[in-house]
Amino acid sequence: MKKGLKVFLTAAIVLSAVACSTTSDEETKNKDTKEKVVETKKDTSVPKEYRNALHKAENYSKMMHMSKQKIYDQLTSEYGEKFDAEAAQYAIDNLNADYNENALKCGENYKKTMHISKARIYDQLTSENGEKFTPEEAQYAIDNIKGDYLEAVLKSAKNYQETMSMSKDAIYDQLTSEYGEKFTAEEAQYAIDNLDE
Repeated sequence: MKKGLKVFLTAAIVLSAVACSTTSDEETKNKDTKEKVVETKKDTSVPKEYRNALHKAENYSKMMHMSKQKIYDQLTSEYGEKFDAEAAQYAIDNLNADYNENALKCGENYKKTMHISKARIYDQLTSENGEKFTPEEAQYAIDNIKGDYLEAVLKSAKNYQETMSMSKDAIYDQLTSEYGEKFTAEEAQYAIDNLDE
């Protein structure tokens, strides 16, 4: 049972990598238009490499709602953009981003697509292996995500019931576990009360 849960949770974390990058076609079109306008206002006193790093940073912030640290890491990663530290730092220093709003959009996408609890969203937003937002940015997201978590807990419970053939007691334990889903007792009980017999 524990091995199955580890596999399921590992898969959930891998899937979370795409959760923050959800944008609609309309958002993408609007952003493309704005980027074209920005491209006409080039400051030639700044090295091209620095301008390119800033342009990439703007895209990561606007389209993928990344944190400051995650953008920097992506810009300097040998598996990412491969900018040097100075170009990446220039981009971070000159990026006009609202990281609270990025954290909120990212958190909303986790709630909508991953069906996870408030506590798990916070953990993912602040995790070194996750989104790397500051605690303050993550708390802003948690405080401003709309709606309750009843739909999320019920979907999570149904997933455990259907894919892992777990009993209601085991599902409840997984939903409320500090090492599991971290839903509140009330949210977990709602899910158990509304599972199919």
